[in-house]
Amino acid sequence: MLQLQRFVFSPFFENTYIIWDDRTKEGAIIDPGCYDLKERKVVDDFIHLNSIKLIYLINTHCHIDHIFGNAHIKLKYNPTYLAPEKDVFMLELMIDTAKNYGVEFTPSPMPDKFISEDMNILLGDSKGKFIFTPGHTPGEFCFYFENEKICFTGDVLFKENIGRTDLWGGDYDTLIESINNKLFTLPDEVIIYPGHDSDSTIRYEKMFNHFLKST
Repeated sequence: MLQLQRFVFSPFFENTYIIWDDRTKEGAIIDPGCYDLKERKVVDDFIHLNSIKLIYLINTHCHIDHIFGNAHIKLKYNPTYLAPEKDVFMLELMIDTAKNYGVEFTPSPMPDKFISEDMNILLGDSKGKFIFTPGHTPGEFCFYFENEKICFTGDVLFKENIGRTDLWGGDYDTLIESINNKLFTLPDEVIIYPGHDSDSTIRYEKMFNHFLKST
């Protein structure tokens, strides 16, 4: 059975997720936003306590708040690092972005593989697949487990909100299209785990997300 733990990290209050199979202990970390030594220790202690074999590092997209911990995770656990190809240019831009925000940042390594919609990954018996959902960034993907009915939506879809489109590479119409044509075709009972704030469901967002009710 797939297990899940959420952490809220950094000055950006970003959601970092660790997921793992409780039988095999195979796990993945999604958007590691662990910002400083204290937050990285929280991640390390949790992984150690639960005997998780971290085999994947996944970035839904490559904005700075979602990649703070990339270097630490890759160096310490050497998981296969997956990220969107169209967002890779951001990994280098984030060095200057960090200076502009006045935050510390250890440069991220480059991905081992690029995410695509025909890519599946296994954690024990749980199979995850990727859904291309650009709009917040040019390359963002959501990460969906069909049998478990959960979807990690990055900064695409939030509870009663949507991702920003005023940052470089963002596009409002593209984002709305991604949500309506990709995420809102998922079953209503699917739980969404976004990159910020609390979880929700597809049904709830169809009913109460005013950004989407008006489209």
